[in-house]
Parts: sequence; C-alpha cells; structure tokens
Amino acid sequence: MRDLDVLGVRVEMPTNQPIVLLRERDGDRYLPVWVGAAEAAAIAFAQQGVTPPRPLTHDLLRDVITALGRELTEVRIVELRDDVFYATLVFSDGAEVSSRTSDAVALALRTKSPIRAADEVMDTAGVVVDEDEDDEVERFRAFLDHVSAEDFDTPGGPEEETPGPSTST
Repeated sequence: MRDLDVLGVRVEMPTNQPIVLLRERDGDRYLPVWVGAAEAAAIAFAQQGVTPPRPLTHDLLRDVITALGRELTEVRIVELRDDVFYATLVFSDGAEVSSRTSDAVALALRTKSPIRAADEVMDTAGVVVDEDEDDEVERFRAFLDHVSAEDFDTPGGPEEETPGPSTST
C-alpha cells in the first residue's frame, strides 16, 4: 500500500469533468480519479474547512461513526476494474466496508484518516509527471493563491497601463 495525499479537485478540460488528484507521498506518481460534481464539491469543502449549516452526507456519516464509538482508521483504494476505482473503509474494530472512492476520500478528509492505494492500483493508474510539468503546476498554484478577482476587473488585468490624455492638436 502507498500513502496518498489529496492535492485537490480540478476540472478536466474540455469535458468539464471533475478530477480528484491524489499524489503518492513517497514517490513521484499522481492518481487522477474522475468523480461526480457533488462528490467533487464535498471533497473541496472538506479541504477548505467549510462547515455547512446542516451536515452534508459525508458529515453525517462521520458523526454516525463517532456516535457508534468507532473510528475510520484508513481508506484503501484497492482495485481498478473496468476503469472504475474501488475503495474500502477500514474501521477501528476491524470492520471493512466497500465504498466508492470519491465517498471514501471525502470521508477520509473529514476524519483525518490516511488514504492508501494498493501497489497494483498505482502501477496501473499512477501517472508520473516530469519535473518541469510539476514546477509549472506549482507556479500556477502560487499565482492563484495571490491573485484576486479585482485583478481581472479591467481589460488586460492589473499590469495594463492606462494612456493619458492626448496632447496632439
């Protein structure tokens, strides 16, 4: 099993299909998992620490697990079959429950449980991103972290010079 970190939710262009991007903690592979819009939102909310006024489904499940005196000890992505990922929720009492990978990731983020992938899954679906592409992704992320909506209010953005009044007659 390989430990994974959730990098975030992205939208694949041109299909506008949400992808959860997982990264191998002690390696150089990424695991892209295509998910539905609702699951993408649930994962993004958990990553951003958004607390809804009423519990969403994954929040409810976390609360039920706690109320029953259990803990989610880990999430395992155990198989890739017919282009579908299969996951297992592993609980403190040894119980294991099959899960959709998107739901498992959303729940793992809410319970701060580790996410792991079987070696076979990583060998089959893991994608290596070369160092130049990885640097470009990081630079783009840094840009997004420091840009604001106001930067896009005027044509050309904040760098555009505004011409002064004309002095010719």
